Amino acid sequence: MPGISGEKEKVCIIGSGNWGSAISKIIGKNVLAHPEFNSTVKMWVFEEYINGRKLTEIINTCHENVKYLPNIKLPSNVVACSDIIECVEDATILVFVIPHQFVKSTCEKIRGKLRDDCRAISLIKGVDVSKGGLMLISEEIREALSIDVSVLMGANVAREVALEQFCETTIGYNDPYNGEIFKKIFNTSYFRVNAVQDVSGVELCGALKNVVALAAGFVDGLKMGSNTKAAIIRIGIAEMKKFSHMFYIGIKNETFFESCGVADVVTTCYGGRHRKLAEAHVITGKSFDDLEKDMLNGQKLQGTITSKEIHQILTRNNCTEEFPLFSTVYRICYENLCPSHIIHDI
Repeated sequence: MPGISGEKEKVCIIGSGNWGSAISKIIGKNVLAHPEFNSTVKMWVFEEYINGRKLTEIINTCHENVKYLPNIKLPSNVVACSDIIECVEDATILVFVIPHQFVKSTCEKIRGKLRDDCRAISLIKGVDVSKGGLMLISEEIREALSIDVSVLMGANVAREVALEQFCETTIGYNDPYNGEIFKKIFNTSYFRVNAVQDVSGVELCGALKNVVALAAGFVDGLKMGSNTKAAIIRIGIAEMKKFSHMFYIGIKNETFFESCGVADVVTTCYGGRHRKLAEAHVITGKSFDDLEKDMLNGQKLQGTITSKEIHQILTRNNCTEEFPLFSTVYRICYENLCPSHIIHDI
């Protein structure tokens, strides 16, 4: 293992949106605090031009992602790079933090370009059904790159993390050694990490909670009260747990009480962008595509895509009626069902 032989771990962050940039601030500082890590952290940036300047140039000279995380200084040892092959070269740790619809194409670009001892951790919340069945993003990365993949999920609003406001997060790991290494690059006094040996449970919580947050946003748009929202959250968590146990063996019930579970659901249902856009959908009647363009500054809304993918899985298994909240969220998002059905149909 790197570190054991004396060779330093080299971290590469794949993605540079608001969450990727926020997490780069943590990783950039933490690698300097642990001698087993190389001091330079490469961050892959999809190149854009901001007022005539390359985003990579701005990040590397001003140490700020002015588009996705403005007014937050990034460590100078975080180096933006637009060439993903150059970015992953010699890396022993890959931190995936891109929208889940881009995972497949990204993995195709770097397949065969990695060190034999490379492993990854995914911060991506979503699932994939492109091959006809349910596949977690960590499984997709693992299958594409033939490397061990852990996950990190939690009640982590990017800007609050960037502002160093205290929160918790959960790492799900397969290999205990990798779990410890990942904890070193993420854990801080304000970003408290707990690691559990339950990759699937942690990841499913992270993906499914966005669907629950859409339901909570519909409730807010309908001007319902706290009692209604609490009921939606409870029903949503129950469906998350039921879905996870139905489709994966070995999910630990305790995982749902980690930051990746109930805490992330509560945070997203009260302060996340999914809640915000779902509320706006009710109030304005605009489509989610239009709202995403109007309100997210180039970011992607994962929950609506996840809702569609979950519905496909439930339909194939003839069990949509067993998940009324998930099914109703899908119908509101994709079949123009009146949002009031989020109350009437569950």
